[in-house]
Amino acid sequence: MESTGKTYPVQLPDDEWRARLSPEEYRVLRQAGTEPPGTSPYEHETTVGVYTCRACGAELFRSETKFDAHCGWPSFYAPLAEDRVEYVEDLSLGMRRVEVRCATCGSHLGHVFEGEGFDVPTDQRYCINGVSIRLQPQE
Repeated sequence: MESTGKTYPVQLPDDEWRARLSPEEYRVLRQAGTEPPGTSPYEHETTVGVYTCRACGAELFRSETKFDAHCGWPSFYAPLAEDRVEYVEDLSLGMRRVEVRCATCGSHLGHVFEGEGFDVPTDQRYCINGVSIRLQPQE
């Protein structure tokens, strides 16, 4: 994962991240991997709650902004607040994409796309790896 040079509130040595996360979580969150499409139980989840960063627990998205984009990954039209995520230009596949990272620990979450025509207030789709997040149901 390319470093942004930013200092994050939660920083751990690589061996601690490896100890805290499963091999798949580490690959996606810390190495900017992508889980296979259609494998996340969150893609069609309808439980009301808050989605947190699986690496550090920071609150990232609310279930109210989640929508079914039929893309293979959980999709949201906005983060909980703009300071919860950071955006990094990603040119890795020979095209310009915008990577979304947790602003608290710098972990890779997915990408955000605009102008796809979904009927959502922001015209954005935060395409998030389900392995990068954890649902905390509303009590």
